[in-house]
Amino acid sequence: MKVAVAGASGYTGGELLRLLAGHPALELAVAAAGAAAGQPVTDLHPQLPHLAGTTFVPTRPETLAEAEAVFLALPHGESAALAAELPADLPVIDLGADFRLVDSADWEAFYPGPHAGTWTYGLPELPGARARIAASHRVANPGCYVTAITLALAPLLLAGVAEADDLVVVAASGTSGAGRAPKPSLLGTEVMGSMSAYKVGGGHQHTPEIRQNLQALTDRPVRLSFTPLLAPMPRGILATCSAPVVEGTDTDAVRDCLLDAYADEPFVHVLPEGRWPVTGATAGSNSVHLQAAVDAAAGRVSVVAALDNLVKGAAGQAVQNANLVLGLPETAGLSAVGVAP
Repeated sequence: MKVAVAGASGYTGGELLRLLAGHPALELAVAAAGAAAGQPVTDLHPQLPHLAGTTFVPTRPETLAEAEAVFLALPHGESAALAAELPADLPVIDLGADFRLVDSADWEAFYPGPHAGTWTYGLPELPGARARIAASHRVANPGCYVTAITLALAPLLLAGVAEADDLVVVAASGTSGAGRAPKPSLLGTEVMGSMSAYKVGGGHQHTPEIRQNLQALTDRPVRLSFTPLLAPMPRGILATCSAPVVEGTDTDAVRDCLLDAYADEPFVHVLPEGRWPVTGATAGSNSVHLQAAVDAAAGRVSVVAALDNLVKGAAGQAVQNANLVLGLPETAGLSAVGVAP
């Protein structure tokens, strides 16, 4: 099947091109970009020598519509107008935030422009999600932080071993999560050897999406404090997710809960007892690594999640969703194996 990628010049777009190169059933037909239109693909993505001689084309709906499926890897707020000009029966996976949120007030509080509506939410590991995704033509790919945090906490809330009224998450991301646009705060001299917090105090745009996912799993209000950190690495997310535990819940009970929830999942791995997730182990893979421990004195559980923000946090998850929509094996073109060191 021939597919198109809009926003192919960015980091996420480049990761999509890389994954499509190894996909047994999908073939890149269109690599579209904005300001980079007319440039050789390998000028921006030298890691893709198989695309030598291929240039980015302008992002036009009629060009994208020639493909059998479309990935939109555009800045938040730019997908909706383009998607509206594509045929209604054309499968589209949107990697932006345009169609993730149900509540228009949440959208208006964190994103520019009017709320465009809601598409099928594309986190296959959530209960019932696979069937909904497979029956859809339009899928909203989750945010990168959201994927790590949701998968860490969802089984505990569903099983009733953790409370949702005092969730505290501190998560670090690599610099690629901020996109390719040049910013002084992302210069090597600013980032190397240094970590920093940003959008502290509930200001990160993924906050309502995390709440939305977790609220769907419990009949109690979700209260979340989320603090993101910028780490001196190009890719990866490490999220430490803490919640109050129900009295009498120990580490073994929490681990059993995670193991039961993800026993049959190809991309979610609960690590052996005593081994904690590291971002380097997930690099290049579509995997999420999890570990948990209960602090009995504090009455809280901490679940640590690691993933590659460009793969399971973006492009890999988009391919996973496309596989489901197109009736292909869910794992096609994706690997659970990381690259290390």
